[in-house]
Amino acid sequence: MNLIVTVQDVVTAFADFMEPTDAELNAIEREMPVILADVELLDAHIVTLDRTPTELDNRRIRRARRRALAARVALLNRCAGASLPGGAA
Repeated sequence: MNLIVTVQDVVTAFADFMEPTDAELNAIEREMPVILADVELLDAHIVTLDRTPTELDNRRIRRARRRALAARVALLNRCAGASLPGGAA
């Protein structure tokens, strides 16, 4: 059996534009607390998929939801604070 590789895949497999730029990596780094909080929230929901949530499960979900919301608010505040001209407080 011979594998068929398209010319496009061979040409672009290791092209420089396929790698994330420094700006994209910095954006991911800034958003990492939000990503991790969302993963924690998903984990809390996944635990309860195959059973009826207990009070402890409900608390874990509420706590994870609050952390996710707080992480999003912190990210928005950082972004808004960085874009204010003239150092307005």
